[in-house]
Amino acid sequence: MPEVLKAPLVVEFPFTRSLGPVQSAFLTGLREGTVLGVRTTDGRVLVPPVEYDPVTADDLSDLVEVAPTGTVTTWAWNHEPRRGQPLATPFAWVLVRLDGADTALLHVLDVPGPDAVHTGMRVRVRWAAERTGAITDIACFEPYEGEAVEPGGHSGVFENPLTGIVAPARLDYTYSPGRAQSAYIDALSARRTVGERCPSCRKVYVPPRGACPTCGVATAEQVEVGPRGTVTTFCIVNIKAKNLDIEVPYVYAHIALDGADLALHARIGGIPYDRVRMGLRVEPVWTEGARYPDHYRPTGEPDADYETYKELL
Repeated sequence: MPEVLKAPLVVEFPFTRSLGPVQSAFLTGLREGTVLGVRTTDGRVLVPPVEYDPVTADDLSDLVEVAPTGTVTTWAWNHEPRRGQPLATPFAWVLVRLDGADTALLHVLDVPGPDAVHTGMRVRVRWAAERTGAITDIACFEPYEGEAVEPGGHSGVFENPLTGIVAPARLDYTYSPGRAQSAYIDALSARRTVGERCPSCRKVYVPPRGACPTCGVATAEQVEVGPRGTVTTFCIVNIKAKNLDIEVPYVYAHIALDGADLALHARIGGIPYDRVRMGLRVEPVWTEGARYPDHYRPTGEPDADYETYKELL
């Protein structure tokens, strides 16, 4: 029984979006050191602003400047800040209702400890030294004991307003493939491919998942399959992927390994892309030190009869 594997994984991509007039004014205002809200049909001022009235769904466009001072309505203490959070030292997450607003803004409060924060405390914006037009232009909130600051009545019209933003999205997590896939990966390191047979329907699944997707029962019997197989269907890739050193066009295919009842996904090489076809017999090509085949190439055998793989399409 091999050790159950685990590994840190990161999913990360930049999300690009355009800004409508309301969000453009709000973020441009933060860049200029001004906090803007929007007035709803019933006269309330929402901060942060939204483009549509949450009650009537009417378009909203009446921008209102609010004060950089406000009141904490609720809070929670963060003992261990994570990468990318506003402060590197412990802080409080707070909802702050800025003076002149009717709703609260979520941000962070820089105080020495949880005893220094309470609902109802007065705070003010601490602006970032360099501002670009993002919520992080508010570096944080800090305690404030002075008089409320009167907003300047800004119209929301700015020179060089922001029209779009790029927001990075990132997810860090530890992935464990479980018992079945750990055994599959362990076998690949010895250039073998193993699946698991369902005790009920007797189908062999590769890669194994630890349970039969058809019958829903646990699988444990290991079955070595391949190494050769049959292309069941395929697609031609014409767009070059970032950080992937493969010239386009190239082919990815579903390959039913001999003895398997489920096709796996792999690249086809060693043949012009326009000669790849359903029924093509292929075998794996390994590179030195690799834990899985680099690609599959034709074996030179006659094509498989359609009847032998039609159930695996």
